[in-house]
Amino acid sequence: MGWPRVFPGPLLILGDVTALPPLEAPLRRFEEALSELVQSDVLFIRLIHQDLVTAGGKRIRPRLVFLASRALGGAPFELELALAVELLHSATLLHDDLIDDAETRRGKEAAFRRYGNAVSVLSGDFLLSRLLHVIAKTGRIELVERFAQVAKTLAEGEVLQFQVAALEDYSLENYERIITAKTAVLMELAAEGPALLKGEPEEVRQALSRFGLLYGQAFQMRDDYLDLMGSPEALGKPVGGDVREGKATLITLLLMERFPEVREILRRKGREPGDLERLRALAQESGVAAEVEGRIRERALLAAKALGPLPPSPYKEALEALALAEARRLA
Repeated sequence: MGWPRVFPGPLLILGDVTALPPLEAPLRRFEEALSELVQSDVLFIRLIHQDLVTAGGKRIRPRLVFLASRALGGAPFELELALAVELLHSATLLHDDLIDDAETRRGKEAAFRRYGNAVSVLSGDFLLSRLLHVIAKTGRIELVERFAQVAKTLAEGEVLQFQVAALEDYSLENYERIITAKTAVLMELAAEGPALLKGEPEEVRQALSRFGLLYGQAFQMRDDYLDLMGSPEALGKPVGGDVREGKATLITLLLMERFPEVREILRRKGREPGDLERLRALAQESGVAAEVEGRIRERALLAAKALGPLPPSPYKEALEALALAEARRLA
């Protein structure tokens, strides 16, 4: 399978995300609207949201919305959809950091460490209330239903991940369920949402749905891979977070099939000196690291191929390029 041709015009590089210049205007409107949405008279809520929401980030999910909308010639309520997916994502980050006992978020101290557990959780709830406000403005009950389903699945994915770690119920099947529920379903909604709002034919809607799901899976697989095999400097945080939480990812699952000691390292959450170094060495020497890289590339290629039913456009090509970038960011 050949690599899809990417848009040949000038590209705007923002961090490690590539975007077409025409997205500058909608993204600027997005940032302005987001900042306005999360205003509050409560100081701690304002401070948390300055750190988390208005501090930027990759804005992957809003970009998916805008690119998919423009690939369809423009969809109604694209701004509201972009805001809603980012609000849901940001709310889950506040809750997840507390659950995972995270040290940092986007290079800063995690909100719950600065303001306390209750403030962090309730600020996440505040973001969810703003999400309800935004999707209510669209008047589209089918969008409300999709967000309700995604929120349910996100919660189930987080609980499943803890269940698997607690019961040591490690399997590739459970891993696929977790990354799909935790990450891919929201990417799916971001990509599919414009087709839903515009009333596109089922073939087009399914193409964007499949793209978002596969892209989200590749995105999380890469993130998990780099959590063990990446460098702290590139990640902006210590490596091995998943191991320290007893979470099995694709790379540790494949290692576990070959080396019984890996299960013991996960069981003790990598607490012994040299545990992480041992896992990294095993992954490189056994070829498991290369195998995981291959699986990520395969998933990214499938995501790009899923866009086949969409008409040719620079925005379709940008979506393809966004997916294929996951196959290249493995260092």
